[in-house]
Amino acid sequence: MAAALEVSLGRPIPYTTATTTYHVAQVGDVRIFYREAGAKDAPTVVLLHGYPSSSRMWERLIPLLADRYHLIAPDYPGFGLSEAPTPARYRYSFDHLAETTAALLSQLGLSHYTLFMQDYGGPIGFRIAASAPEKVQAIIVQNANAYEEGLGPKWTNIAKYWADPKAHPEQIDLFLGYEGTKARHLGNSPNPERYNPDDWNDEFSMLSRPGQREIQAELLYDYRTNIASYPAWQAWLREHHPRMLILWGRYDPSFIVAGAQAYRRDVPDAELHILNAGHFALDEKTEEVASLTRDFLARVTG
Repeated sequence: MAAALEVSLGRPIPYTTATTTYHVAQVGDVRIFYREAGAKDAPTVVLLHGYPSSSRMWERLIPLLADRYHLIAPDYPGFGLSEAPTPARYRYSFDHLAETTAALLSQLGLSHYTLFMQDYGGPIGFRIAASAPEKVQAIIVQNANAYEEGLGPKWTNIAKYWADPKAHPEQIDLFLGYEGTKARHLGNSPNPERYNPDDWNDEFSMLSRPGQREIQAELLYDYRTNIASYPAWQAWLREHHPRMLILWGRYDPSFIVAGAQAYRRDVPDAELHILNAGHFALDEKTEEVASLTRDFLARVTG
């Protein structure tokens, strides 16, 4: 694929932190933390983080977009600096995370936006898009899977947990463990020295907080609903044919490159770039992701 090439950065990218602010909003009965940057009358990009991260994963990217775009990066309930009520108080499902996130966007008065989705941001973003397609100007995907061929080998064992959670507690141990958290960043990268250990150490600290095992176990079990929703999301893509940018780290063992390529079955003119990076491509390819995103958004938003 001609588009699936490494690109060279042709010019310096403007960088600004001058407009970045930090907020907490009451959404229903849960407090949601979010980062905001850029002029409010600029085109909006909603940054939807992955697992086990938070809006902090966008820290490197936000200042590289904020001169031209209005950026909103929320933490989902149970993640980052958002409230983490017990499962008895808040239903931890992807349907509910999407409902809460969509409610935040409505409270903020956002009528049109681009969804930038990474990992868990994919199932949350697709639900938001399906519920209000008229608000979605474009979609950017970074290792957010929507095709069975994109599932790496580890999902075979996770499927055993879905079939009988009580019989496979080891899957939760692996999912929350330090080595697994580290591996989500490093993947199979030949350049491990380019990755900041603070990222997975901070994420592991979050996963080690009281109540996190129950929260993340609920979400891992509910993840099976995302696999079941793949055909519906693919049909949505064929029906709405959104402007689409796909950025995929080739060293991701969780979501493999076949998942990136599959998007072009349903959106043939989607722009696709396979990056020499892992699951969190911003770890190693911040400037490249920023450059590709700016070029794409300039074409989409005018």
